[in-house]
Amino acid sequence: MFRLDADRPVEFCDGLRRRDFLHAGSLATLGLSLTDWFGLRALGATDGSRAVNCILLMLIGGPSQLDTFDMKPNAPVEIRGPYKPIKTNVPGIEISENFPRTAKHADKFSLIRSVYHTAAAVHDTGHQMMQTGRLFQGGIEHPHMGCVLTKLKGPKGDVPAHVLLPRPIGNTGGNMPHGQTAGYLGKAFDPFVLNADPSDPNFKVPDLLPPDYLTALRVDRRRNWREMVDKSVSEFETSQDARLLDSTFHQAYTLMSSQKAREAFQLHHEPEPVREKYGLNRFGQSCLLARRLIEAGVRFVTVNMFETVFDEITWDIHGSKPFSPISCYRDLVGPMFDMAYASLLEELAERGLLSNTMVMATGEFGRTPKINPAGGRDHWPQCWTMLMGGGPIKGGTVVGSSDDIAAAPKERPVTPAQVAATVYRGLGIDLQIELPGAQGRPVPLVDRGVEPIRELFS
Repeated sequence: MFRLDADRPVEFCDGLRRRDFLHAGSLATLGLSLTDWFGLRALGATDGSRAVNCILLMLIGGPSQLDTFDMKPNAPVEIRGPYKPIKTNVPGIEISENFPRTAKHADKFSLIRSVYHTAAAVHDTGHQMMQTGRLFQGGIEHPHMGCVLTKLKGPKGDVPAHVLLPRPIGNTGGNMPHGQTAGYLGKAFDPFVLNADPSDPNFKVPDLLPPDYLTALRVDRRRNWREMVDKSVSEFETSQDARLLDSTFHQAYTLMSSQKAREAFQLHHEPEPVREKYGLNRFGQSCLLARRLIEAGVRFVTVNMFETVFDEITWDIHGSKPFSPISCYRDLVGPMFDMAYASLLEELAERGLLSNTMVMATGEFGRTPKINPAGGRDHWPQCWTMLMGGGPIKGGTVVGSSDDIAAAPKERPVTPAQVAATVYRGLGIDLQIELPGAQGRPVPLVDRGVEPIRELFS
């Protein structure tokens, strides 16, 4: 990330050279990514004030469809699981008893109960497909939907176009990319990654601190930093990354010095009852921060509910360590999602933001219909349920259905590619656009024949 850690004060628009800026920023030659240079291009906002934004909630681990949003109360006990369905505020739609607050807002979202994919049943492939619409093959990494939006429409003002909270997805067992970068579009369009826990009482975004932060740094630390930069700067200045830096320098500094951008991250400005309503945990506070970022002008916010599935309570309910027990849906994970998701929908609606902000919540796959010997459920990409609402997306509807044990789509099967096409249509992006792919070969935004989920649009 950007750090204004130079030995000298930064003088902007007054003779500051690239070398000076290298002292202020992170260098790829020091093993640091240009992801943290925010990928700002001189694109500017190209649409009107009612442009649609998007919040993507990635429910890392793969929620069980049978224990959340596609319950089968008449199935045998080893299929239906331990939880009961409850009514929502939309007649005919029922969800798990673990989501009582969400049930009061079913008119604000739609359930897609027939999502599936045919790739390997591992977390990483699901992450890729649900965030890019495609599986990575042949070493080609396709761009995250938020990165495509950054490329095509750019930032609004001096805030990033796409922010990822709270940290990127970590190890989920496959040792493959997770689909959270700009891929072949290039690092200029990567998201701004927070890399901090917003529920931490000492939470702050160091790279957006005001310039007087420089005075608090220790001299020896700054000297060491300068020595590292001087050692590599000559090589760096001739690199492709340096040319990229030339084209993004002014935008990056504007972001770092922007009061509006800094204020968007200042959660302590929120009343304590509001923070408590979302849940005083990492996911809850990330969802609150997502709302603040949308208000500040960020176009796309990706929230990872968890970073890994190992030795942490998540949706990944295999039933035995290092994974999670099915009881966590009642005791921890379910209430955590319920508080944050319901509060996000409530506040977006109250503030007039839901009409132009899509909110999507999905895992990377579902879970096996039959409970395993450890009392949990295993990976199952053959069928699961996701939630979409806000912006032009209808609320209070159900798209598709699964069979009697939620093992396969029964009606209206939906692929990750169709989900991506739906998001792009909702964002007002022409599905016929071609992107500049690897080696300059154009890549269609969506493959021929892929259509959005038209039932979700009025």
